[in-house]
Amino acid sequence: MAAAAVVAPQAEASESWYLALLGFAEHFRTSSPPKIRLCVHCLQAVFQFKPPQRIEARTHLQLGSVLYHHTKNSELARQHLEKAWLISQQIPQFEDVKFEAASLLSELYCQENSVDAAKPLLRKAIQISQQTPYWHCRLLFQLAQLHTLEKDLVSACDLLGVGAEYARVVGSEYTRALFLLSKGMLLLMERKLQEVHPLLTLCGQIVENWQGNPIQKESLRVFFLVLQVTHYLDAGQVKSVKPCLKQLQQCIQTISTLHDDEILPSNPADLFHWLPKEHMCVLVYLVTVMHSMQAGYLEKAQKYTDKALMQLEKLKMLDSSPILSSFQVILLEHIIMCRLVTGHKATALQEISQVCQLCQQSPRLFSNHAAQLHTLLGLYCISVNCMDNAEAQFTTALRLTTHQELWTFIVTNLASVYIREGNRHQELYSLLERINPDHNFPVSSHCLRAAAFYIRGLFSFFQGRYNEAKRFLRETLKMSNAEDLNRLTACSLVLLGHIFYVLGNHRESNNMVVPAMQLASKIPDMSVQLWSSALLRDLNKACGNTIDAHEAAQMHQNFSQQLLQDHIEACSLPEHNLTTWTDGSPPVQFQAQNGPTTSLASLL
Repeated sequence: MAAAAVVAPQAEASESWYLALLGFAEHFRTSSPPKIRLCVHCLQAVFQFKPPQRIEARTHLQLGSVLYHHTKNSELARQHLEKAWLISQQIPQFEDVKFEAASLLSELYCQENSVDAAKPLLRKAIQISQQTPYWHCRLLFQLAQLHTLEKDLVSACDLLGVGAEYARVVGSEYTRALFLLSKGMLLLMERKLQEVHPLLTLCGQIVENWQGNPIQKESLRVFFLVLQVTHYLDAGQVKSVKPCLKQLQQCIQTISTLHDDEILPSNPADLFHWLPKEHMCVLVYLVTVMHSMQAGYLEKAQKYTDKALMQLEKLKMLDSSPILSSFQVILLEHIIMCRLVTGHKATALQEISQVCQLCQQSPRLFSNHAAQLHTLLGLYCISVNCMDNAEAQFTTALRLTTHQELWTFIVTNLASVYIREGNRHQELYSLLERINPDHNFPVSSHCLRAAAFYIRGLFSFFQGRYNEAKRFLRETLKMSNAEDLNRLTACSLVLLGHIFYVLGNHRESNNMVVPAMQLASKIPDMSVQLWSSALLRDLNKACGNTIDAHEAAQMHQNFSQQLLQDHIEACSLPEHNLTTWTDGSPPVQFQAQNGPTTSLASLL
């Protein structure tokens, strides 16, 4: 009971009956298991004594808090919190009760989807809390978060700017940095990159110059570096991000060796922290996985995902914070893509089902990740050659997303579906025009632009326009080599190798296919290995290298068998029915199928 921990003012301390009832209430609340009904009875008994206003307001707050946190009786909790807020406003110097009541009440309103009631309440509390730095900053953060959840990032940024200026005036450089970094995070989400750069530069200076609690300083540095790393990754600059990522990993190691100081800051405006150490650790694993995935270091991505998920399981036993479920979903989204590349479709499908289950538990999580879920299902459908389902999944994902990078990623993959179907020229031309890497490309991502050149090269290859295909693929190679995008490099090399083979230039073909195979083995990318081994078999056969041709044929046979077995296993899973889900919430149950219903020809 947060309010119970506050030392009662002298006037309240003289009321022995109040202290006795409060003691009983706290005893019942902290019993194992808690006896909430008895705790509530003790607090309700306070009103029988016709207490003075200060005790009445505090008791309403305590009752509201207990009912809100420990019961489902939100209506009664709301009534008590509303009374606490109303009475406390009439009492001078009663900030702790007044603003805690406002904060809790607005939380409850949001939980009941009464956002329109929460906003004016928080604005009023912010207006009258300017002489109380801790509460003024906390309420500003809370209202900014509310606007963020409503996707009103402009209002949220304005409030965070107000908070940063207020923190500067009251001499809290630490909390000023927190406000500015939070604003930087929202500007990155809005893709306002011209505003982000000067803001991050300022944040970097504030963080380095601030001399205070070492854990607080390092946590600011982690926040700052996470923003820098995600900024680079959003831009598809996998190589350029490495120094920042290394700093971030060193920083989290430093934090894990520091002990939490119990000394409270002298400035009440400094009483904030960004994330607990354990949450920061998972976040650093997460951005490392994102980097490894983009760079094509898939075994490394797997290793860090396993570590992060293990830590998340431990944390979720003790902590119900929604951010942990968000971390879990994002980690799973990345590892699912890894599984599809490395030829583990059945496992990927089961993990997609796991994401569905997590999203079923939280409407907000589902609304934030529905487009990604359908995108993953689309990628799975491509891997098992269900092209109609892939198209339906990508079309659904496009309808659900407003995120430009995700939109571009989906359109690129949908274009690959149309190319493979071979009879969708009109739709394909329309899509390719929207992701033309030569002019007006919709996003600033280096990685996605390189992928768009590859898709153009693939289309030109299928149309037999080999010189045009080579131009596009060389552009992809130039871009992917510049930023260590290994998977795109491998795909481009093997396709160039195929073009040279078709043109009869066997030496040049070999110069492309051999490094493609080496890189694909390192990733490991099963599809590129399958393709490369088939080309090596045909090349060596054409050049009369019988032993090498036999060896390549054996490799091709092994890859084919592995992929075929995994294909059959995946299509036999009841979760395979997810491929037909394109509307509403994820289906709860799956009906088992008798076996695969898709063509296996593309794998052989």
